[in-house]
Amino acid sequence: MSTTPTIDDRDSRGVRFEPDERPPPILSAGLALQFAIPHVVWLVVVPAVVVRAAGGAEAFLSWATFAALAVCGAVTALQAARVGRVGSGYLLITGASNASIAVCVPALATGGPALLATLVAVSALVQFAIAARLSLLRRIFTPTVSGTVIMLVPVAVLPMLFGLATEAPEGAARLAAPAAAGVTLVVTGAGVLFSRGVWRLWVPAVGIAAGLAVGAAVGIYDTSGVADAGWVGLPAAAWPGFDPGFGQAFWILLPGFLFVALAEAVKTVGDGIAIQLVSRRTQRAVDFRAVQGAIAANGVGSVLAGIAATVPCVPYSTVIGMVRITGVAARSVGVAVGCGFVALAFLPKFMALVVAMPPPVVGAHLAVFMVTLFSIGLRVVVNDRVTHRKGVVAGVAFCVGVCSEYQLVFPDGLGAAWSGLLGNGIVTGGLAAMLMAMLLELFRSRPRRIRTTLSVDSHAKIDAFLAEFSAGRGWSGDMADRVRAAGEEALLTLIGREGDGVGQRERDGPGETPEPKRLVLAVRGAGDAVELEFVVSTDAPNIEDRVALLGNHAALRTIEGEVSLRLLRHLASSVRHQQYHDTDVLTVRVEQASS
Repeated sequence: MSTTPTIDDRDSRGVRFEPDERPPPILSAGLALQFAIPHVVWLVVVPAVVVRAAGGAEAFLSWATFAALAVCGAVTALQAARVGRVGSGYLLITGASNASIAVCVPALATGGPALLATLVAVSALVQFAIAARLSLLRRIFTPTVSGTVIMLVPVAVLPMLFGLATEAPEGAARLAAPAAAGVTLVVTGAGVLFSRGVWRLWVPAVGIAAGLAVGAAVGIYDTSGVADAGWVGLPAAAWPGFDPGFGQAFWILLPGFLFVALAEAVKTVGDGIAIQLVSRRTQRAVDFRAVQGAIAANGVGSVLAGIAATVPCVPYSTVIGMVRITGVAARSVGVAVGCGFVALAFLPKFMALVVAMPPPVVGAHLAVFMVTLFSIGLRVVVNDRVTHRKGVVAGVAFCVGVCSEYQLVFPDGLGAAWSGLLGNGIVTGGLAAMLMAMLLELFRSRPRRIRTTLSVDSHAKIDAFLAEFSAGRGWSGDMADRVRAAGEEALLTLIGREGDGVGQRERDGPGETPEPKRLVLAVRGAGDAVELEFVVSTDAPNIEDRVALLGNHAALRTIEGEVSLRLLRHLASSVRHQQYHDTDVLTVRVEQASS
């Protein structure tokens, strides 16, 4: 029997096009257009705010806007296409970072575009460092931390979107902005709640069209500037270059840029996790290799933004809500969106048409998709096996983010630069969550470790190690046997999932015996439970996904080592498998059987 989902199955499961599936070309173009249009407006707003707040010239404003569009378009396509280890392989739209406004304005005002370019490019190194070493930071960049950051995105962004929803040109009727925003909100919201089948794909387009129609009727959709714009062109300003002097201003401003880069990396981790949760019909374990790729692509984007002397870039979380609502997660759409951004940078007339969209329409439209992020972030936190400590981390960090975003604590106690930076709920909430995660890790009991190889010969050594550990905790009988058996089945599962070693033989060459992979086992007691953490260098399939497939009888026939998987699922209260580039972390939790 065929297991390929039908169109009705796809819609009932919420996802119509998974990342690897290709919608028809015309449909892809239409989907890319409605994904891109509202984000283009916000992408242009951020560099405009920075340049105007710093007193920059109009010529540089046109350059910064052009560069932001071109860079963000290239990175959006890179995120979707995934070249090597760079890119997530998912539909993540990249745009200008609003969190960087607080540091970019003083940099541009102090040293001009050249200093801004240098600071943005240098601070991007943080992204590359985190992407390369994410496995070492897994106890700090946890799903609890990332999920909390995702929940804070609506808290930080919705006030700005509602601000746009009330913005109207001078001389407009008093109810013009509320009318356009209200119609956009109602039509888009109704489409989200009640649309079915193929109509779900066009919810964003219908909402924008309704808002634009009302905006034109009430006189706030002014397209007069479109006629004056050229069809094809480049900005009048020239590339400003770098500031190679690394003077006093550079070192004073650099910590702020590094801080923002760190915060954006935390947010990108959250976006990389969340987009995976909404892009598949069947839930899978989070692939942290894709998360590493998302951070690396964002680092590439920030380097390019620095070279081009514009603001740094970051994935826009609103696209996660759009993917969830439309059911479109095809990476081909992401590539089309990226190419569209780049094309717009060279097409001033079309750019002017998009920028002329009334702010109330844009704000209300994005607000509908933004509110869905809270539930997605909550899902990320809950999936991390919530304990009371993790609940405190999420709750306190969320409250810190809300208080700082709305300036509920010490509103006048910080300087202008720090209030602009620490007044961002994503930054402060994310930092608070990371600090608490670090404290929890610092005060946890120290694990005992054993280093060996991933081979059957290591079983005796591991079994003796686990027996000694159990005896040291006073466990005997059933619990000690469960711990040792779980260790054995986890080891056999790790060995068995390598299959016949085809991938390793391809790397080592035909006829050569592959070297045994290194294995580090860390064991830590947690009350009446124990955590076994297997860290190994491998690139085989995800064990967490294979355990989930045990309930699928059709899939069972394709699973080798089914017996070890079944025993492991029986012995362990939870099995979590985090895959990074060159490093896998299998965490098995064993609890005492209830009497």
